[in-house]
Amino acid sequence: MYYFRKWSVTHSRKLETLYRFFEPVFMALHPLWNTAGYDRVEKPVRIVEKVVKNLMFDCQMCGQCVLGSTGMSCPMNCPKSLRNGPCGGVRLNGHCEVTPEMVCVWVEAWRGSRNMRGNEAIQRVQPPVNHAYKDSSSWLRVVRQKSATSQNEGRP
Repeated sequence: MYYFRKWSVTHSRKLETLYRFFEPVFMALHPLWNTAGYDRVEKPVRIVEKVVKNLMFDCQMCGQCVLGSTGMSCPMNCPKSLRNGPCGGVRLNGHCEVTPEMVCVWVEAWRGSRNMRGNEAIQRVQPPVNHAYKDSSSWLRVVRQKSATSQNEGRP
């Protein structure tokens, strides 16, 4: 898993491009998912999302994915679950103070973010993790939120 995690950070720009390709596809599926019911499609989408993201990013399925802001390094892999940057214990060699054999998730995040077009996104403060979303699809949540936002923008 760690090999793929490092690969994803190294190739964060390509993965960002791939995401930008797939996002409109997911948005186009909103009417179908809305008609079928998001609760009904949650399980199959969650299973696919978990397989893909677990392989590529060692995803912890927090339900609030910020990979696009963290250089394709999942901050939930931090032993302290820090979502907005490293703790004060990053070793001089860039490794984690809790798990010394592991490179700090945030050192990887910074490296990956430098490759991405939207590399300033890593500097945005993320809201705290809402544990009620654990093991749910962040893909569906994003589609729902963006669809609701675009519908509200069209109202007087």
